[in-house]
Amino acid sequence: MHFFPAHKYLPLKLILLALLTNILFACNQQVVKYENELDKLMKGNQRFASLRPTHPNEDQKHMLEESKAQHPFAVVVCCSDSRVAPELIFDQGIGDLFVIRTAGNLIGGLELGSIEYAVEHFKCKLIVVLGHENCGAIKSFIDHDEAPGHIKEIIDSITKEAEIKAISINDKDRLDHSVIANTIHVSKQISSQSPIIKEKINNKQLQVVASRYDLNDFKVNVLKY
Repeated sequence: MHFFPAHKYLPLKLILLALLTNILFACNQQVVKYENELDKLMKGNQRFASLRPTHPNEDQKHMLEESKAQHPFAVVVCCSDSRVAPELIFDQGIGDLFVIRTAGNLIGGLELGSIEYAVEHFKCKLIVVLGHENCGAIKSFIDHDEAPGHIKEIIDSITKEAEIKAISINDKDRLDHSVIANTIHVSKQISSQSPIIKEKINNKQLQVVASRYDLNDFKVNVLKY
């Protein structure tokens, strides 16, 4: 009987391990059916929050296809905060989301035009406004921080929001309530200030949703208003 050194079998072990890895990856990439665009985002966030993201649509074939034309299924308006990356939070891939990011997820004419572009040209059926826990822009407003340069315009914009004004300065959870109020304000702003968006909402072709991301448990919750 002949015996061979264990290292002789190392390449075979590596091949088997690679095959197993590919099988597991294929299982993760299986086609999943969703009720609608919002369900697709929320299921993605569930994967992210449970630390089991699948990182869809990041393969070479898909990225080459997207290089010819993009096909986002949803618009996400969110804060520029480096901890709030919508593609990661919702476990989506290249070309899935059309994202508009500003400090405090504030919008003006340029941002609204970008949203309209996505709705008109890419036929996106969902707009999600994503506020987040402990937002620096909202905190600066509450703390009455001195804001140099154009940063003051951010604070001034938040100060004018009716939903923010309705919150008592003595509210012990004023910061978080203000984050929610701001997110709802932006959602209403998008729904009311654009004739294009308003018409699609009335025709049941578009949904605008306000939501809040928790930095500690990684979950997104839809806000009712």
